[in-house]
Amino acid sequence: MRLPIPLALEAAALRSAGALSRIAGRGGGTTLPGKLLWKLDPGAIELLARRLERGSVLVSATNGKTTTSAMVAEILRPSVRVAHNASGANLVSGVASTLLERNGAELGLFEVDEAALPEVVRRVRPRALLLGNLFRDQLDRYGELEIVAARWCEAVASLPETCLVLNGDDPQIGNLARPGALVFGLDDPRQARPALQHAADSTHCVRCGTPYDYAAAYVGHLGDYRCPSCGHARPPLALAARDIELNGLDGAAFTLATPAGDTHVELTLPGLYNVYNALAAAALALALEVPLDGITAGLHRFAAVFGRFERIAVGDRRLLMLLIKNPAGANEAVRTLVEGAAPRVAVVALNDAIADGRDVSWIWDVDFEPLLAGLESLVATGTRAAELALRFAYGGLARERIEVVPSLEQALDRGLELTPAGGELTLLPTYTAMLALRKVVADRGHVANYWVTAP
Repeated sequence: MRLPIPLALEAAALRSAGALSRIAGRGGGTTLPGKLLWKLDPGAIELLARRLERGSVLVSATNGKTTTSAMVAEILRPSVRVAHNASGANLVSGVASTLLERNGAELGLFEVDEAALPEVVRRVRPRALLLGNLFRDQLDRYGELEIVAARWCEAVASLPETCLVLNGDDPQIGNLARPGALVFGLDDPRQARPALQHAADSTHCVRCGTPYDYAAAYVGHLGDYRCPSCGHARPPLALAARDIELNGLDGAAFTLATPAGDTHVELTLPGLYNVYNALAAAALALALEVPLDGITAGLHRFAAVFGRFERIAVGDRRLLMLLIKNPAGANEAVRTLVEGAAPRVAVVALNDAIADGRDVSWIWDVDFEPLLAGLESLVATGTRAAELALRFAYGGLARERIEVVPSLEQALDRGLELTPAGGELTLLPTYTAMLALRKVVADRGHVANYWVTAP
């Protein structure tokens, strides 16, 4: 399908603008073409999406959408040419930019921001939609979970022919299940927490408001739930992760049970949340009719996405970077670190830019305390470094172990200075802090910029 001449000229000009922005070393090159297209010709996104021979699939979640979509891209890589917003530019402008740069792609694979999902759905009309989870995040931007869930429900209702791939362990998402939906979840009570965490979100029945009973609670409010009043419960699982083994910081393994049979999956990424990511990716790949051995091979090949449990060599030391942005995700990062090897030195970065959320009160719902026993030095940094330091002080970390260094670059240097040769420095940044810290490391030649490495 050829583009109309005016749109073809627009696309060529906008691609050039993005390329120039990247050459200038500005990550905005990943979204600039799409922003301009959105202003110049909003209807062009639909036309560009229709050019993809195999259509498009969307992936949205509060936590894990970047990793999950990257896993799907790796699974598909040997057999399908994919247009994928791998840099994490997940608003309408990022999707538009990816469509402009399609370069012969057959299938669109788009990670989508929770708030942007209804608009992207309307524009792209996906053949499959993966919904991973809904956690409290950026309340100043999204509002309460119920608001996002209601918008998602309307978006799903507008797609009667779309294949739904749903995390049944999340009550808000499991409630969207309909005939033909591919529902996935965990089925290994050995890995459940003893009780719901205090920061769990969707703990009351989405239909009658009664507190759920949990046979197993895995991550936050994700688990095997049932309402004792009206009977609303986790829907039957088409795909499940069973016999889960968490191997500290070295990775995880599980049995992937599917309608096509069972297979053993080994991940180089650690933590129960990455088991969820892999299970979601496998479910979407199965919906796209990828053979089970192709799914297993892709997950085995997969390596960490930038900033999400990424390890970077810096001279004779190493950085371990784990993005934290809300209580549920941060708690799982802490849980994984403690079950692996709790850090002796950590740099924790808290920014309050729009992309992070202006409201940083969520840090008081994060269970940082399990880190404190082995933590010799904490460097608190970012635009809200002082509040972060106060949180750790109230958590029980001795004041003399806390340093407040608002400059991200100086905090990184101080963390490296405190880390012994041959050791590993743990970085726990919020989103914009992660991008800034990674840019510092990239500018020093230790890693490529994420918009350069993104395929």
